[in-house]
Amino acid sequence: MKIAPSILSANFNHLYDDVKDLKKLGCDYLHVDVMDGHFVPNISFGTLAYENLKGKLDMIFDVHLMITNPLYYAPIFIKKGADILTFHLEVEQDKDEIIKVIKENGAKAGISIKPKTNVEELVPYLDKIDLVLVMSVEPGFGGQKFMENSLPKIKFFRGIRTKSYLFSLTIFLNFAKSQGVALSSASITKIQSPFAFSKAKLRAGSTYPRSYPRQR
Repeated sequence: MKIAPSILSANFNHLYDDVKDLKKLGCDYLHVDVMDGHFVPNISFGTLAYENLKGKLDMIFDVHLMITNPLYYAPIFIKKGADILTFHLEVEQDKDEIIKVIKENGAKAGISIKPKTNVEELVPYLDKIDLVLVMSVEPGFGGQKFMENSLPKIKFFRGIRTKSYLFSLTIFLNFAKSQGVALSSASITKIQSPFAFSKAKLRAGSTYPRSYPRQR
């Protein structure tokens, strides 16, 4: 299992140092949550959040587009360093065309589903993608309560898969401590909590003061 801390909860004043320490602690993936304020009711950041880290850290940049127009923006995010680009099944665009554009631009393609989306709607695309991201919260804000109806979805995908693709599950640190079934079911576990960064810094021996704003 791989851990992919989300920079949505990071302290951007010390982003490079935090991510470097996470790499030292064994995190090979870095999750980047991109929100446009249209597909979800919040705005996060664009390529500037990660493009300056690319080339400085030997990590896989896992970019999650929670945006209305992934078809247009996919090449831009890949050019700036996305290794895996995940878009939402719920967008009103041609999914096959989005997958094609992502792969033509040199990245792996992933599809994410919201908690209320029927898992069977994703089945026609499974042989065409490299990653399935199951949302365990409604996309848009960090710090939400874990929705347990996401667990059967992971088991469903494992039971029907016909190729080797990755499973990614959005999960929060306090839940990860007690729910081993969720962790054991996912190939990549996306941790979205400021403590994923602050605890890493403490273990790595950092001494400078930090503060992490509370997520809505």
